[in-house]
Amino acid sequence: MIQRMRRSGLKFSLFVWAALLGGIVPSTIAATLCVNPKRPSCYSTIGAAVASAAPGDTVQVAQGTYNEDVVIGKSLALIGENAANTIIDATGLANGVYVDGLDNPGLTNVTVAGFTVKNANFEGILVTNSSLVTVQGNRVVYNDKSLIPSIPDCPGIPAWETAESFDCGEGIHLSGVDHSTFADNLVQNNAGGILLSDDTGATHDNLLTGNTAQNNPYDCGFVLASHPPAFGGAPAGVNNNTLSGNRSSGNGLAIEGAGAGMGIFTFLPGGTVSGNALVNNQLLNNGLPGVAMHAHGPEENLNNNQIVGNYISGNGADTEDAVTPGPTGINIYGFSPISGTVISQNVIKSEAVDIAVNTSAEVDAYQNNLNGGGFGVDNLGPGIVNAANNWWGCAHGPGTPGCATVGGSVTSAPILSSPAVPNGH
Repeated sequence: MIQRMRRSGLKFSLFVWAALLGGIVPSTIAATLCVNPKRPSCYSTIGAAVASAAPGDTVQVAQGTYNEDVVIGKSLALIGENAANTIIDATGLANGVYVDGLDNPGLTNVTVAGFTVKNANFEGILVTNSSLVTVQGNRVVYNDKSLIPSIPDCPGIPAWETAESFDCGEGIHLSGVDHSTFADNLVQNNAGGILLSDDTGATHDNLLTGNTAQNNPYDCGFVLASHPPAFGGAPAGVNNNTLSGNRSSGNGLAIEGAGAGMGIFTFLPGGTVSGNALVNNQLLNNGLPGVAMHAHGPEENLNNNQIVGNYISGNGADTEDAVTPGPTGINIYGFSPISGTVISQNVIKSEAVDIAVNTSAEVDAYQNNLNGGGFGVDNLGPGIVNAANNWWGCAHGPGTPGCATVGGSVTSAPILSSPAVPNGH
């Protein structure tokens, strides 16, 4: 019996070795490559380690300053030791980190985490035509260096970036990106904050959460925008993305009309920014409204977007064709009808106009705390605003002393006699 068991064990061992040699189980295991100029056993540059990495590998970068434009065209994790002291300084270079699915079709499963990325001519972090990307815990600061603020214009920006001459692509830019997560990044002192666009393909089903975009002077904190297609055809769309638990403050203050807290924009026929959710964000003291939604021409689709549970305070008036009569919390402007908009459970304070609407479609605004003391809802257009069941700043409803009021065609009854949600932030 003992001999038979030993013989069986031998057969099992031979089977395992045969399987390994024959490829029945993977013969390679993901490796971890180190980057540390002070250690001879490590790579001295991030680019060299990325070039040597196999798909699925991890590149761990020691603290220090790396003067590089890091291009990633394969599945890997790029991890900095600490965002405070692991620095990609792209002075004189195009980008700090470029996750390049445009030139590497089918790119998936890339992680970039734990870096300060600064001083790039264009984007700090650029991601194109990729899926399942994670960008987390980075500091993206002082990029967009090619911008000429007095114009503003960005000479030499890559030709496929069809509508970014006025901000050099912003701090972080997603184009043609889907099912990806951008979390806990600080985006500060770039021309603009975080941009989701469709220059090179549809950008959809992404999550942006826990990010802070602040003090970006020439554009919004967060932008979802449909742009002219870089390679012809119809606009691909920016759809079904979720922006939750982010903070946008002090953006777009350098020139009038520069930037909102969060913007949903299109300016060409066929442009689509639809089905997105702006949820539980803080939108404070930006140059344009806390949320600005603009469809500037015919045949544009900004339908079915949701603005829910945000804290909005101290933002500016909208300008040009989307002009509002004073500092504004939320502005829905549509030369094309904007339908399916839901505005709910927001707290809006310290604005002359809490919600402004100018579109031919019906807009629903309910269960909001409208505390501005000016216009709670100002309907500037031909459509109808259903604003029943809001708190108007006092128990007696619009137009009574101490309450916000309404302008234009607004249905305000019934009213709430107490705040819909807590008024803090």
